[in-house]
Amino acid sequence: MKMMTNNKESKETKHSSLIVRWVSIVALTITVSFVIFSVVVYQLVSKQSMDQQQETSTNVVTTLDQTLSSIPDELEISNVIPSLSPATRRILQGGPAISKKDTKNNAFNDNLLATIYNPDINIAVYNKHREVVFTNGNATPDLKPFSAERQNKVIKRKGHSVLVTYQKVHSEVNNKLTGYIVISNNMTYYNHLMNNLLHSVIAISLIAIIFFIVISYILVVNVVKPIKDMSKVAKKVNADPNSGARIKELHRNDELEDLAISINQMLDRMQGYIDQQKQFVGDVSHELRTPVAVIEGHLNMLERWGKDDPQILAESIDASLQEADRMKHLIQEMLDLTRAEQIDVQYPYEVTNVNEVTQRVVADMAMVHPDFKIQLDEDDLPADTEIQIYHGHLEQLLVILIDNGIKYSTDRKQIIVSAGVTKKDVNIIVQDFGEGISKEDQHKIFNRFYRVDKARTREKGGNGLGLSIAQKLVDSYHGEISVESVEGQGSQFKMRFPRLTKKKAAKLRKLNEKKEMPKSNLEA
Repeated sequence: MKMMTNNKESKETKHSSLIVRWVSIVALTITVSFVIFSVVVYQLVSKQSMDQQQETSTNVVTTLDQTLSSIPDELEISNVIPSLSPATRRILQGGPAISKKDTKNNAFNDNLLATIYNPDINIAVYNKHREVVFTNGNATPDLKPFSAERQNKVIKRKGHSVLVTYQKVHSEVNNKLTGYIVISNNMTYYNHLMNNLLHSVIAISLIAIIFFIVISYILVVNVVKPIKDMSKVAKKVNADPNSGARIKELHRNDELEDLAISINQMLDRMQGYIDQQKQFVGDVSHELRTPVAVIEGHLNMLERWGKDDPQILAESIDASLQEADRMKHLIQEMLDLTRAEQIDVQYPYEVTNVNEVTQRVVADMAMVHPDFKIQLDEDDLPADTEIQIYHGHLEQLLVILIDNGIKYSTDRKQIIVSAGVTKKDVNIIVQDFGEGISKEDQHKIFNRFYRVDKARTREKGGNGLGLSIAQKLVDSYHGEISVESVEGQGSQFKMRFPRLTKKKAAKLRKLNEKKEMPKSNLEA
């Protein structure tokens, strides 16, 4: 009992671990995707905002460079300050930005004045000796060595990003280097925006990850549960091939439901093969018992004393040969019956012209049995009538029914084969005028080894399998076979098959050309 409990716990643990693994994989995949997406969005926003800040710093540097480049000598306090507009001087002195005395020729326009007045922008002008000759605030940006004419550099200062722009100033008069401009942009808005965006992305990511984990769990359980049910059924069938365990209907309308239906169909087919095998073994053991006993009896008699009597020896040999021949035919018919149940696998796309086959079989049987009048009535059968069946099997069906009528004929030695069509079906009828079959026996004649008159059947060499083979063949091709009979007047066997349209027949022929069809020994 303890071992069973442990096994059960082990299976549940495996199931749980499978769900955990799947949930982890799905959640990790979604999380990584979302994080990548968030990083991309963050980088795009950062780049766009940084471009705006660089544009602001560039405008300031460009305007200052245009103003200071007009100075022919090295930049000094004495020539830099006068070069700036009166408005700029007032700003540096704490006065108003705009004065009535300002002219349109000021070095800085209103926008640039607003930029310089912006506390985020720190400006410093250096001479060639790297001495400060102008600054707009308390925080003077340092001059660092740089090689290009203009260079932007983002540095970290107390956890915030600062954009520093360096610019060399050349005189317009002699193109000599006169000094340097350094712009430090604290980017308060940029840092605030990126900080808020980062916190928002982290918060949204955490919420999204939790949400995705929950959704992933629900989805994975929804997928794993049917697979677990399939696994249970497979284990039951593996432990007991005769088990009737099947996967319950999933009602999903997806690939898992298709898989479950396919597995159930496969298990049903396997069960059918197992039942066929059992039936075959049972039938063989039952039907071969008598001929084996007869042969054994004759051999024992010959061994004891019969071999010295020529007459008994001859009779025993003849009887044994007859029984052996009957055994051979019996085994062949039983093999034919077993193969007839697998037609849908061997001949799925065969198409046969009914008119051609019926004419050929009737002509052959009339030649083999010249003492019988075997006639064909096909007045109601169009010449191009086709059904889905292997031509050898349709021949075998006709031979079985005609031969059956011949065996049980009486005084009137006549067999009539007729064929006709309706809108959807093809009907083939084989009529004899023999002994007939009682209503009680009409429901049993298609059973294996059933014989209406066993003694008479044995005299004619029948084993009671011909009609069983016929029914299996007809069923395998989605047809129907039935019998109507009156005792003393004869019997009428009727076969019905679905009629193929020209379009359907052409499609089946194309499929048949692509498939190499296995041959069978079921031909008559």
